[in-house]
Amino acid sequence: MQEYLLYIDGGWRPGGAGQAAAVSPSSGETFARVAVASLADVDDAVGAAAAAWPSWAGASAFERAGWCERVIAEIQQRREALARALTLDQGKPLAEAFDEVDELAEYFRMAGEDGKRRAGAIPESVSAGRRILVRRVPLGVIGVVSPWNWPYTMGAEIFAPALAAGNTVVWVPAPSTTACCAILAEAVAEATAAAGAPGGIFNFVPGPGPVVGDAVVSHPSVAGVGFVGSVETGNRVAVRAAGKAQLLELGGNGPMVILEDADLELAAAAALEAAYMCAGQSCTAGERFLVHAAVRAEFTDRVVAATKAHVRLGDPFGAETTMGPLNNEAVAAKFDRHVADAVAGGARVCCGGRRAAGFPTALYAEPTVLDGVVPGMAIEREETFGPVVPVVEVRSAAEALELTNASPFGLTAAVFTEDLGRGLAFAERARAGWVNINSSTNLWESHLPFGGRAGSVSGIGRVGGSYPMDRFSEPKTVTYPAPADLA
Repeated sequence: MQEYLLYIDGGWRPGGAGQAAAVSPSSGETFARVAVASLADVDDAVGAAAAAWPSWAGASAFERAGWCERVIAEIQQRREALARALTLDQGKPLAEAFDEVDELAEYFRMAGEDGKRRAGAIPESVSAGRRILVRRVPLGVIGVVSPWNWPYTMGAEIFAPALAAGNTVVWVPAPSTTACCAILAEAVAEATAAAGAPGGIFNFVPGPGPVVGDAVVSHPSVAGVGFVGSVETGNRVAVRAAGKAQLLELGGNGPMVILEDADLELAAAAALEAAYMCAGQSCTAGERFLVHAAVRAEFTDRVVAATKAHVRLGDPFGAETTMGPLNNEAVAAKFDRHVADAVAGGARVCCGGRRAAGFPTALYAEPTVLDGVVPGMAIEREETFGPVVPVVEVRSAAEALELTNASPFGLTAAVFTEDLGRGLAFAERARAGWVNINSSTNLWESHLPFGGRAGSVSGIGRVGGSYPMDRFSEPKTVTYPAPADLA
């Protein structure tokens, strides 16, 4: 059985807190054992990152970009292994896993290129005899705690730009997907050694979030924290990391609004992507579908028909499979609870609605469409994180906007209408950090700023492209006397 270790200061070591089993959600089999870091391991990792920071920060942006290119080469060499490990460990279909690996490489490509294009300023001084330089400098050690739904990209969207900007990193992946993340850590380790970079620039310390994650984000030598995950955990991270730079990408309850003039064929196809990609386990998933009364019945019928025709729940390694199991029992139980609450309140199950039988584990949830969902139900106000299309009837665009903005979440939204002006008007007024017009809530481009709207519970800061570089760097001002006149 494969065993995975910690990576600290350029070397691999056993975990001071022992090992944990890596169990596949699709088969229920233990396929690997992963090291669990101790608090002493965390101290060592942060110490190694702090010691490596001065030389890494002192390297040129072009040298750090060269390191990024080496990481990309290692990822591409391991593309098959990374994808298969992701499917085994997380449960998403193999085709989705390959997509995530390819996007992972793109994060390092963007980070290297964006790092080379960072610019400073030479502002004017009040004194004619003084000159001023302002340039952005890295903060130091960045702690990164990443989730299990997109194990590669949600970590890399933070630590790739942080490293390219001259910071060093201590990474704590989610416990339920540590095994696949260890293969990514191996790629980064090989690239670091090949580039002759300090071994401590990147450290891998898996373990339970309340123990290892907490120790990293609260460590006095950590200058900044990047976290992607639930609102509840993100709030704890914010408190424990008080005083540090923070980038928190938290949950969503993204509405997909279908107005009466929408292209229903387009909207129904987008609903499948919004609800069933990664089995609905995405912060950008369509968590509620606010559909105008004039088209609600037809839209619902189209989504049910498309679900039955195109969604294939099964072994994520199977060629015909389009949706695999949920990752863990906690999220599966929440799916059960939300569906049951909706049905008890009068909603109708149009298809699905339960765990699927006949699979190796109990984590396979049927693709589900619910009609007659009303505001206030748990499935309408909370983040379900499962494969479900909850249809809520609205009678106007104004009502859809009101329901959109009534939510404490503010991450993503989508609106379907044939009138671009109406779509833009909705987008301007929607309390969300990202709004798609005539595209699924799951549509996003990795170089663009992504994060929760201010005042919502969906986080602070922005991931995407160079935006984390702004979070994990700061302006440094240098003044000096103006050059003397030439003799």
